[in-house]
Amino acid sequence: MLKSLYDICLTVAVTDCVSVCKYKFCKKEFRALPNHILFDFYYKMYLEKRLCLLAVEFNELDVFIRMLQVKHKRTKLLKSFQALIDHGTNVPEMLIKKYVARCNTVDSSDTNINIGLKLGTFFNESGLFHYSIIVLNITESVCKKQPRDVTTLRRLLDCYHKRIYAEATYCEFKEAAETFNSTVAIIEELKALDALPNLAGLYSNFSYLHFIRSEYEKEYDWSQKALALLTEDLPSRIIIDVLRQASKACVLKRKFNKAGLLIRQAVTLASELYLEDGHPYFADALTDYAFYLLNSDSVQESVKVYDKALSIKKEVFEKNNIHVALGHEDLAYALYVNEYSSGRFYHARENAERSIRIMERILPKDHHLLASVKRVKALILEEIALDEQGNMYLQLQYLEEAEQLHRAALALSQKSFGEDNVQTAKHYGNLGRLYQSMKMYDEAERMHVKAIMIKEELLGKDDYEVGLSTGHLASLYNYHMKRYRDAEKLYLRSLEINLRLFGEAYSGLEYDYRGLVNVYAKLLEHEGVINYSLKMTEWQRLREEPKSPEQNLEPQPLKQILENYFNSME
Repeated sequence: MLKSLYDICLTVAVTDCVSVCKYKFCKKEFRALPNHILFDFYYKMYLEKRLCLLAVEFNELDVFIRMLQVKHKRTKLLKSFQALIDHGTNVPEMLIKKYVARCNTVDSSDTNINIGLKLGTFFNESGLFHYSIIVLNITESVCKKQPRDVTTLRRLLDCYHKRIYAEATYCEFKEAAETFNSTVAIIEELKALDALPNLAGLYSNFSYLHFIRSEYEKEYDWSQKALALLTEDLPSRIIIDVLRQASKACVLKRKFNKAGLLIRQAVTLASELYLEDGHPYFADALTDYAFYLLNSDSVQESVKVYDKALSIKKEVFEKNNIHVALGHEDLAYALYVNEYSSGRFYHARENAERSIRIMERILPKDHHLLASVKRVKALILEEIALDEQGNMYLQLQYLEEAEQLHRAALALSQKSFGEDNVQTAKHYGNLGRLYQSMKMYDEAERMHVKAIMIKEELLGKDDYEVGLSTGHLASLYNYHMKRYRDAEKLYLRSLEINLRLFGEAYSGLEYDYRGLVNVYAKLLEHEGVINYSLKMTEWQRLREEPKSPEQNLEPQPLKQILENYFNSME
């Protein structure tokens, strides 16, 4: 393919600057270029692998802020910036150092605040949440030195908006709670001044924080407040964010029709804005869509969508990035669920281990983000172990490693959330299943009962999570402890919850039906055996019916989406 004259000129200019004797001379010259041309010049450096030279340029705060102002090329900037990090440069630290120096010496608070907000936003997009928090803390201190007028308060609000997202994602829960309280105080001040901006995006981040903390009721409430504030004149990014987060909240409340409506529109809007450019924000929308599919029993489709999201993230960040690590974890869990009946867990295990390797490379030791992926790997290892019936030594090795991972995940969850949290309860439930596999039945029962008690207290007696743990305890009583009447009660309870939430074709009903058939067979109650055998036959027929394909909706007016959502009876 023939190169354009413009591309040839860029190549020559970059090659010319490699010469040490010429670089000092030409540096002042090329920095005089317009922002969009200078951006292309730097991106050519990245493509030509002149990373040390590019690092020298990006270490200059004024230069880098100019690059942040170039529109529609953010994906290229993310790629080149990640390449500098992988190359071993300390560009993020240098930018923060220069920002601190600027705030201490340059008496231009408006500019300094704007720079901090732009830099914090970019670090969030890059997955460098720790650096984002540092920058936004500095920005907050600059804001607080200004007169506490409407302009300053709104800038503080913007700062907290970005920081609470970084703190939640990076699992800085104590700091996020403090930011939340500070934000609420600012909102009250602005309300008293009759100067509140639209808070849809901020409320969505409040919802996201509660999602990360597994506080699903509060997550849902804030997502509804955010939806109610949506208007067509808001930035598209805010609209998409609110739709995505509200969809996740609906999934966890098992309001699947509403969740599907919102996330399909979010993906459609995100694809229009970000698909062509390959921006990882589109991958984030796909990830939330896959989350909806996985939880609404479209597991195979969710695997495809998670895989597509991960490929977009890897194209931008390659491998040493938290976005990529989380993408591998998501795909690992979806593959685990998808292959649960087949026993083919190689790809699931591979993705879980890649996620752990990346996290251990770029995160502090025992960071909370490791809890979830360790749990996923432990679940996979347990299933692999159960298939190693002919090799007891290898089976025991897998089970012991799974126990270590589950215990480590539980400890991290207890440290971050305490005992009374859904995530902690999930870890207890996972240990219960593992001890069942290890034939430690009394300990397994203790873990399952703990999980059920915590979930009932937090979520109510009829929640999906309660049904899941109830089914696991029923299995223990049924197949290992011969407590058939206790198992019967628990199966019936799990069955009622699953039918109400998911309908008669739900995949998880198989375990309830099989369990009840076994219970009634052991109790010699033939009528029960026949009844639930027939129900399972009908369930299998329903599972074999072709499912309706996922809708590919055209973008709808926001007003219509919200009307459909709030008028839904679900």
